[in-house]
Amino acid sequence: MEKTYQPQSIEQPIYKRWEESGYFSPQGNGTPFSIMIPPPNVTGSLHMGHAFQHSLMDAMIRRERMKGSRTLWQPGCDHAGIATQMVVERQLAAQNVTRHDLGRAKFLDKVWEWKGQSGGTISDQMRVLGDSVAWDKERFTMDPGMSAAVQDVFVRLFDEDIIYRGQRLVNWDPVLHTAISDLEVISEEENGFMWYFRYPLADGVKTSDGKDHIVVATTRPETMFGDTAVAVAPDDERFASLVGKDVELPLVGRRIPIVADEYVDKEFGTGCVKITPAHDFNDYEVGKRHDMPLINIFNDDAAINDNAPEKYRGMDRFDARKAVVADFEALGLLEKIADHKLKVPRGERGNTIIEPYLTQQWYVAVESLAKPAIEAVENGDIQFVPKQWENTYFAWMRDLQDWCISRQLWWGHQIPAWYDADGKVYVGKDEASVRAKYGLAAGLELTQDEDVLDTWFSSALWTFATQGWPEETQDFMDFSESDVLVTGFDIIFFWVARMIMMTLKFTNKVPFKTVYITGLIRDERGDKMSKSKGNVIDPLDLINGIDIDALVAKRTYGMMQPRLAEKVEKNTRETYPEGIQAYGTDALRFTLCSLASGGRDIKFDLNRLEGYRNFCNKIWNATRYVLMNTEEQDCGQNGAEVELSLADKWIISRLQHAEEAVNRAFETHRYDLAAQALYEFMWHEYCDWYLELSKPVLWDENATAAQLTGTRRTLVRVLESFLRLAHPMMPFLTEEIWQRIAPLAGVEGDTIMLAQYPEAEDAKKDAQAEADVEWLKGVILGVRNIRGEMDIAPSKPLSVLFRNGSEQDKIRLEANLTFLQKLAKLETVTWLTAGDEAPMSATALVGDMEVLVPMAGLIDKDAELARLQKEIDKSTKDLQRIEGKLSNESFVAKAPEAVVAKERAKCDDLKLAVSKLEDQKASIESL
Repeated sequence: MEKTYQPQSIEQPIYKRWEESGYFSPQGNGTPFSIMIPPPNVTGSLHMGHAFQHSLMDAMIRRERMKGSRTLWQPGCDHAGIATQMVVERQLAAQNVTRHDLGRAKFLDKVWEWKGQSGGTISDQMRVLGDSVAWDKERFTMDPGMSAAVQDVFVRLFDEDIIYRGQRLVNWDPVLHTAISDLEVISEEENGFMWYFRYPLADGVKTSDGKDHIVVATTRPETMFGDTAVAVAPDDERFASLVGKDVELPLVGRRIPIVADEYVDKEFGTGCVKITPAHDFNDYEVGKRHDMPLINIFNDDAAINDNAPEKYRGMDRFDARKAVVADFEALGLLEKIADHKLKVPRGERGNTIIEPYLTQQWYVAVESLAKPAIEAVENGDIQFVPKQWENTYFAWMRDLQDWCISRQLWWGHQIPAWYDADGKVYVGKDEASVRAKYGLAAGLELTQDEDVLDTWFSSALWTFATQGWPEETQDFMDFSESDVLVTGFDIIFFWVARMIMMTLKFTNKVPFKTVYITGLIRDERGDKMSKSKGNVIDPLDLINGIDIDALVAKRTYGMMQPRLAEKVEKNTRETYPEGIQAYGTDALRFTLCSLASGGRDIKFDLNRLEGYRNFCNKIWNATRYVLMNTEEQDCGQNGAEVELSLADKWIISRLQHAEEAVNRAFETHRYDLAAQALYEFMWHEYCDWYLELSKPVLWDENATAAQLTGTRRTLVRVLESFLRLAHPMMPFLTEEIWQRIAPLAGVEGDTIMLAQYPEAEDAKKDAQAEADVEWLKGVILGVRNIRGEMDIAPSKPLSVLFRNGSEQDKIRLEANLTFLQKLAKLETVTWLTAGDEAPMSATALVGDMEVLVPMAGLIDKDAELARLQKEIDKSTKDLQRIEGKLSNESFVAKAPEAVVAKERAKCDDLKLAVSKLEDQKASIESL
């Protein structure tokens, strides 16, 4: 075994062996357990959020596989309509070619060609992360099977009148010329203006203060051509007399009414709001309530169309804005312009300002689908972890709008609808089935709808369409009702809810039994990771390492703004002056698991990652010690007689508690607690104490063969069990070591992946051994603390006295003398009886028993007095705090009796401790 732990040399060879051996595929006859990976966009790469979620999913699937479940962790990618089409269009643009030059068929050939070249990026990254996914089950949302399922679902929903075509407002990207989902709209606060326009009152009507106009405040002057009303608050006395009257719409000359509506905040702006139902989502709802006309004044490019006065037609929306403001000013109707901060909606892909736009689109009427989806969570068929996310789910599901599912793109699932020359629509899986379904004449010319479906539509079928549906395959029966979905809170509505609705509708099953919601991975300051901040961390850089120049180049790549690139470079060089060192996959995965504490956002700190890399080193070095003392030795594999030492019994007992804690944490999705239990056991119990306690036996020339065999067997068996316990979180390190340790422990198998996952055995718990070792640790630590405080060299043998001990203390002393002499480096041990005088000594307490180290020739009197005073001050302060609590009548009256009793016991213990310390101080002062 190599002297130092080098993860880069072991990880990928191990993964290759696993994959080639077929260990990741479903096998055996155990209970099915499945997780469907949230399919990342085929255009992307894995970021820290993916690494976090994948670490948790892999930990779950590996544990279940070891427990004997027939597991499926299914990988795959989403075709990512807009993102993918943009990538290929940019490549064509570099050659001065557009998709329209190629035509639809040839353009799609180019997209598939790009997918074939770049689609493996994420798969390669997943292999580096150690993801034990069933690669033979990998799916893509444009696979033939998925496409057939998508068509089937669309046709069925259309035939049930759940899918329909209608004209409504959508988020419109005027550059990409497509509707986009809310998730693809980023609204951030920007500096802008509020324009105050005068709208003249019609028919000589005056305001309550005698004016012939009202003033409306707007951030979008260009949309005024589509105004169909002015709204005021119902309780706004300033305008009560105007409700039902009209204003003359400037520049247009159209009369529009003044209406009262709860939407208006009378404290905002002037209290008068222009209503443009075709170009604002809120105005659209107001318009519906008051039966207002919808006047669309834009074309697909967001230029002014023919519904506006001729002067403005063809103008870009922002040029039209300038012209409108100038013309209002020329007419004396511009009241003022004020600075104003506002949320500006921009497209995630192209940063274009998005328009609410009135278009013909395909929709899903979600009301009938939502009811069973709500009930599935209400009755517990689906549970959210943490549970509070159910409230978010219910809030969305009980206020649903119909779902726009069409996109004006070429890449995606083309909508299975055909039109005749009169625009009549026919829906079916293909043209032949449409003609047969509707009895159409062979000569009737049909044209297929050019739109494609929203990618969320196909991904909503992910859990069952990937398992062979609509056929009831074995995979469908075993895995379509998956066990856990791990995802972020931001897509609870966009994906989670839609999967629940669609899966219940078409399979009468839930898509998953548990939804585990993770928080965001933030940087060490708590800021959200973003390219513009230059704080994005690539998980593969943490695994493999990256030098500072390469890191800077990666973070500034493609930045068009030199100032931003300079800022990112400066921050990067200050944060990582030498780049990022290689930590290995196991250290990263264990760190991420240790941070998974109930869905909260996470501050990712490299110091923590450093600590867990040290943990990996600790396990490696402990293994080297174990191998040096067990290889080619009798470790009890063949049933030889064994005699267990106190330390052996103790560590076996502690292992049961660790196994219990880890399994309980997994069952309750507290992966942080599982990681903590693993760390505490291995570092603090096995390494810090048991390995040290094993030395007095292994190095004792008088030890019997049974004693040696007992300790060797315990060394390898406990380590082997720990490796299996830790494997789901640390797959590579545990496999590498297990291959060496398992034979010594008498465990057979080709891989730790398929070894049995540990379960605690109550019969192996030993309360007496645990209490005895805690006493032993107390004595050893007491002596070590005295050495440290008195600056006595660790190698110097000491004489130690024991006073005020119980009979049980004396028995423990006699039974563990060898351990104490070796580990505390004791030369002589004396048990003082009542009345025996002790020389001036430094003292440690183990319960009521005093551990005294005579200071003759060792002590600096002044230093010891100072130490004692420090202890007295600390204990006195603690005593005063507890006495204050106990003197508080409210605390004593309201606190549980057990809590009060515990505080009183603490108080008594502290009084005794202070008294003893005062006595010792007086004794030293008298010297």
